[in-house]
Amino acid sequence: MILVFLKLFVLMVMVMISTAFFTLTEHKVLGYCQLRKGPNKVGYYGIMQPFSDAMKLLLKDMSCFMVSNEVIFFIGPQLSLVVSLMVWMVFTSSYGVSSVYYSMIFLFGCFSLSVYSILGSGWSSNSKYSILGSLRGAAQSISYEVVLVLLVVSFIFFSGCFSMEYFTGFSLSMNILFYLPVFSTWMVVSMAETNRTPFDFSESESELVSGFNTEYGSGSFVLIFLAEYMSILFISSFTSFFFFGFMSSFFLFLSVSGFLAFFFVWVRSTLPRLRYDMLMMLVWKIYLPLVISLIMIYISLKFFI
Repeated sequence: MILVFLKLFVLMVMVMISTAFFTLTEHKVLGYCQLRKGPNKVGYYGIMQPFSDAMKLLLKDMSCFMVSNEVIFFIGPQLSLVVSLMVWMVFTSSYGVSSVYYSMIFLFGCFSLSVYSILGSGWSSNSKYSILGSLRGAAQSISYEVVLVLLVVSFIFFSGCFSMEYFTGFSLSMNILFYLPVFSTWMVVSMAETNRTPFDFSESESELVSGFNTEYGSGSFVLIFLAEYMSILFISSFTSFFFFGFMSSFFLFLSVSGFLAFFFVWVRSTLPRLRYDMLMMLVWKIYLPLVISLIMIYISLKFFI
């Protein structure tokens, strides 16, 4: 039991360190996309920039307005970080750390909990702009979460199991005609689920603020920032495992996960933000009927062919 907790602790530490260097990668990629170098002064070629940013933020004073609900105001960022760390437990059964047989259901629950941190953080600030940003972000997450769950359900129909460790061989044996439409839909839905460009509607240009985290600073902002980038790394790793089944080859798994994480940054540097009404019409009028149709086709292939 102690060894299991020790392995989980090492996993969480490695995830947080990876997140720190992923932020540096994003700064570098965005810099070169804009024909500039990006961070290059702190340490060797700016490699210590994430730790400098973290130290600067943590040393700032933590303030809370008198009109804010202090308990929920401070619990919201902590909940988002805990949820972003908990989702990594679905990989532990594949590495023999622990066994989570119903890991897919556990993952759905974690995705659902992330909405409460967005709503709680925005509402507890008692700021109009924070509330508007949290409502937009929560509505977006809930809408695309439906499509995300249905996509995973289509895999569960074929594999016949809710555990991650049974998906490796299944992913490698899939036909390209099966996962190509699902993969393209999955990538778009993943960007919306993580509130990334072009679906970052917790922010708004007309409001000139950063959304539900407008009133946050110091350590609380660090927690929100870490949670967002941990979610990107998890989605990238989960996609690599889910669609390519590279868990047996750790190098290929890391390579594909790194490329998918780079893809999130690349999209941010190239695409503008969509309109909010276009976002909602995209999920409810296009992606949801498409995914339901795919599930019906896959069920018929499973039972009648």
